[in-house]
Amino acid sequence: MDDVVVIGLGQMGGVFARAAEGAGCRVVPVTRGQDIAEVARETPAPRSVVVAVGELDLTAALDALPAGYRERTLLLQNELLPSSWTERGVVDPTVAVVWFEKKATTDLRPIRSTPIAGPQREFWVAALAGLGVPTHAVPDEQLLFELVAKNLYILTANIAGLEVGGSVGQLLAAHRPLAEVVAREVIAVQAALTGQELDFDALFAHFEASVAGDPEHGCRGRTSASRLDRLQHHARALGVPTPRMDAIASVY
Repeated sequence: MDDVVVIGLGQMGGVFARAAEGAGCRVVPVTRGQDIAEVARETPAPRSVVVAVGELDLTAALDALPAGYRERTLLLQNELLPSSWTERGVVDPTVAVVWFEKKATTDLRPIRSTPIAGPQREFWVAALAGLGVPTHAVPDEQLLFELVAKNLYILTANIAGLEVGGSVGQLLAAHRPLAEVVAREVIAVQAALTGQELDFDALFAHFEASVAGDPEHGCRGRTSASRLDRLQHHARALGVPTPRMDAIASVY
């Protein structure tokens, strides 16, 4: 029986743990404060190491990974970019760009199919499919587009939502100019962070398709203001002008 180590047993970690169990693996949970080095001594060669901590805890979690776990890592956080792992010495992770929700009071709710890239992609596509989660494997060269597309959806909805509230469907239907200008600023920052040219038209078309998958999804969440603050911090550090986001931030 293969082992799958799951670091962080919140709602998302629980989904991946159940998927691994359904695929016939033994799940080794790692809770907050537990010594990951001790876990690695007892489970030195797991099939996969799912890092399911929140975005703000990711850097510390990756820094703490033992050497033997770094090549087996699966990442699933929001706001990921390749620098999120390369700067922490993780070279070739599997990455799931998660397009489903799981909350304590609700069942799994997909918005669109979840793309997975990296060396363990086929295993995790099959494992998540066992839970009824729409997933598909993508080549590694497509991963950056998928990550930026997810970041665009979250950041545009959250930041524009600070101003207008409502749902993502209402944002496009009633406030499309706002959505487009915020999206352009988000993409400009993402391009500066990655050092890559990014196709606004393709990314915004992806945004529109994601909105169509769940038009009632709320724009504004409890982390919207902190997401805006982080994006502004990056923009200032990189010299990217973001006048519309700055105007929103001046109110919130």
